[in-house]
Amino acid sequence: MYTTGTEMPPSRTAPAVRPPTGRPGLSAVALVLGAIALSTSIFVVGGVIGVAGLILGSVALARSRRTGLGRDRAVTAVVTSALAIVVSVLVAVFLLWYGHRTASCYHFHHLHQYQQCVSRLFSAG
Repeated sequence: MYTTGTEMPPSRTAPAVRPPTGRPGLSAVALVLGAIALSTSIFVVGGVIGVAGLILGSVALARSRRTGLGRDRAVTAVVTSALAIVVSVLVAVFLLWYGHRTASCYHFHHLHQYQQCVSRLFSAG
């Protein structure tokens, strides 16, 4: 059957498992949204962007369980988006508290008068 010693018999091993193909595009978009949301969360608008990043990150995380692609990015997107939402809520609560606390100072027309009024309010305790 084999005439020379250099020929090899056909291999009977199982085919190699191919890594998943495709691109983790959704997780990358969610990560970008999460980063933008976190960097703009001090302006409160980051909370809205964070909600979009959180939704896309959650979808990307569910997809990564099936495909194995983009899991790290999806987890990072979910975390940064959630942090952005928390920071935005805290900033909004602080702004509401500050606005309520200094409402009596809003009738002044000059910045210096407003600053003096706010200083009196906060130094009075």
